[in-house]
Amino acid sequence: MSAEPHLAPILADAPWLTAGGTARVLQLLNVDGEEARVVGGAVRNALLGLQPGDIDIATTARPEEVIRRAKAAGIKSVPTGIDHGTVTLVIDSHPYEVTTLREDTETFGRKAKVAFGRDWVKDAERRDFTMNGLSVDARGVVYDHVGGIADARARRVRFIGDPGQRIAEDYLRILRFFRIHAAFGAGDPDRDGYLACIRGRAGLASLSAERVRMEMLKLLMAGGASAAALAMAEGGLLQALIGGVAYTGPLSAMIAIERELGLAASSTRRLAALTVAVTEDAKRVAARLRLSSAETKALDSMGHRWWRFAAKDEANARRLLYRLGPERYHDRVLLGWARAGGDVTSMRWRALAELPQRWTAPKFPLKAADFIARGLAEGPALGHVLTLAEDAWLAADFPLEEAALAAIADQAAARISRDERN
Repeated sequence: MSAEPHLAPILADAPWLTAGGTARVLQLLNVDGEEARVVGGAVRNALLGLQPGDIDIATTARPEEVIRRAKAAGIKSVPTGIDHGTVTLVIDSHPYEVTTLREDTETFGRKAKVAFGRDWVKDAERRDFTMNGLSVDARGVVYDHVGGIADARARRVRFIGDPGQRIAEDYLRILRFFRIHAAFGAGDPDRDGYLACIRGRAGLASLSAERVRMEMLKLLMAGGASAAALAMAEGGLLQALIGGVAYTGPLSAMIAIERELGLAASSTRRLAALTVAVTEDAKRVAARLRLSSAETKALDSMGHRWWRFAAKDEANARRLLYRLGPERYHDRVLLGWARAGGDVTSMRWRALAELPQRWTAPKFPLKAADFIARGLAEGPALGHVLTLAEDAWLAADFPLEEAALAAIADQAAARISRDERN
């Protein structure tokens, strides 16, 4: 690997680098024999013409010196990862992670022992992928010690050094390989990296559910999520993560449907398309990935009898929309559509999906007082009669005329009275 930086200030005009909080942090740290640069994803994104995202800064200054300088400048500092050399500086409510240069002294996954250093080359070489091993100074000069500029411009995601060694240091890098490729790569995944991920897949079992969840949901939101998921499934990686069948076809269909309808991408919807055929799948995946309560409920709802939409007309769909509410209805329709296969431009499925935009379910107009007036006493029977009346009202397609409502109320009250006599 080359240890020579690219000396041209190729990011000299980047506004996020030359002004605001980033420039202030670099100015604070680039004095008295210390040096600081922006590292990692922000540099990669800038080279690709994308927004920088989170801005991480590396420095030769030790953590206690970073804190001292921040205090002297009136900048808030938070020791978010002080044992690993990371201090977060907060400027105008925006966080900037500042990490002292490090060198691995012993390597065993997430618990690797590190020592603080001053060698920018060694710091770059301990990172995961070449396009993430770049750094840029306050002048806009990009330093490339690992071939990252060429790989970024070719949209080629490659491990730094030996892929197997990088993976053994942290098995989450298997997921990151596919996630970074899905977001920034082009074509097939790097073959050496792909084969190393397959060889190291047993190590996925050592990862915490929380870390897997975070990477999986990010991967599913990436532009190349469909192809990345297919490559993972073919390499026997997805099954190890979700503990069941991976449905890559419905995932591709779900992504196409979102684009067809102009919808914002949803990681939960895409996860359901990839993993859920029945509600038992939803429960397994939720436990496996330790999904949030909201995510678990969404997956469970989508997996509940989604196949019934294949035979539903609009009248039946309106009843389901009333029962589920717009959000749950919409997601379940989309899962049914994605799993139905065929043409994602189907007008029938589109009509079902867009029903909440065209029709708002009315509120059930009958109240307990309507049945008390018909002679029913308060108690369990009153709740039962309201349920019967609501079912009849739905079956009659939501009538609001007084005569129709009176007939429904009379029939429900008569049925309860008859049941009580029997």
